[in-house]
Amino acid sequence: MNLEYLSGFGNEFASEALPGALPVGQNSPQKAPYGLYTELFSGTAFTMARSEARRTWLYRIQPSANHPAFAKLARQLAGGRLGAVTPNRLRWNPLDIPSEPTDFIDGLVGMVANSGAENPAGISIYNYRANRSMERVFFNADGELLIVPEQGRLRIATELGVLEVEPLEIVVLPRGLKFRVELLDAQARGYVAENHGAPLRLPDLGPIGSNGLANPRDFLTPIAHYEDLKQPTTLVQKFLGELWACELDHSPLNVVAWHGNNVPYKYDLRRFNTIGTVSFDHPDPSIFTVLTSPTSVHGLANLDFVIFPPRWMVAENTFRPPWFHRNLMNEYMGLIQGAYDAKAEGFLPGGASLHSCMSAHGPDGETCTKAINADLAPHKIDNTMAFMFETSQVLRPTQFALECPQLQPAYDACWAALPATFNPNRR
Repeated sequence: MNLEYLSGFGNEFASEALPGALPVGQNSPQKAPYGLYTELFSGTAFTMARSEARRTWLYRIQPSANHPAFAKLARQLAGGRLGAVTPNRLRWNPLDIPSEPTDFIDGLVGMVANSGAENPAGISIYNYRANRSMERVFFNADGELLIVPEQGRLRIATELGVLEVEPLEIVVLPRGLKFRVELLDAQARGYVAENHGAPLRLPDLGPIGSNGLANPRDFLTPIAHYEDLKQPTTLVQKFLGELWACELDHSPLNVVAWHGNNVPYKYDLRRFNTIGTVSFDHPDPSIFTVLTSPTSVHGLANLDFVIFPPRWMVAENTFRPPWFHRNLMNEYMGLIQGAYDAKAEGFLPGGASLHSCMSAHGPDGETCTKAINADLAPHKIDNTMAFMFETSQVLRPTQFALECPQLQPAYDACWAALPATFNPNRR
């Protein structure tokens, strides 16, 4: 089907699948149009400031309250408990896509986290692998989901409509939103950040001004699309890290009309307006921030989603790759396509790395030597897309992440080849 979208970000949206399904002038009329039920989907507390409030009014065939008791599933999320604390730099090869039938839920693997789902802050990070579409419907009571496909296109049917997303695009699903992930290709793989804190939003631009980075008009929300299906449907929820399920006699994706700002949305990373230097040195990597989840400390993020897209490098007398650094934040990096300009090898599409608070890192030996001796003519870094989930709280790997065969045991060795070039007799 051809998809249509309403564009924008952070504003009020409205959509109806049948003409006149949205009530006029009243959110909760005594009798909603078409015999629909009225339901409020709140993503923030009722008393939040208007600028922070996230809520959407739904007009649906059956209310969400129409379900039996949930029962805990025998099969839980892969990944296990959090493992031992480690300050070491870690890197993983891509996880294999299972050979047995695996949908999006069963293919989620916990990799790192810095907070339990019961806390109103922090993040958990998963990788997903799938080779079949979901036949059940899922919602996550623990946090907002940011999905970053690396391989395979997805059709995500939600209560508010359908979003199709491919590698180099992302999708954000509000906490508690019901959805079903269908595969448009034989296999799919990617990354998921679960945000337990303040909802993601565009970062402030400060001295950059009113334009640049991710433009609000490029964020796309779905039009209303409902399923009036009276057939058995399994509804799964994740609640405090555990999977629970119940059986419905209808599809819960039955919203005919809606209006509000607590909505799913997608964004094409290729539309990011990259800012860079035209003189010398590097601006801080914060200029690559697409979305941010703030904390109560101004400027300190619960979660930043940062990308390293194709871009021109033109600075004079400047070391071109990212400089060696230690910082306050904790960085979980992934690669969607191509090569990352700070690593010559070992960091593969679908792989990941973890650099914790004050953990020294930067370009490997081969990249560093090449950059020091490079001709500094303008050139474009092309055919690449790396990204980073960055957080102010320390990320702990799961037991799976510490024990899986994809963990590279010799990651530290990529810096061991850095030559000693200091000579006190030569400037």
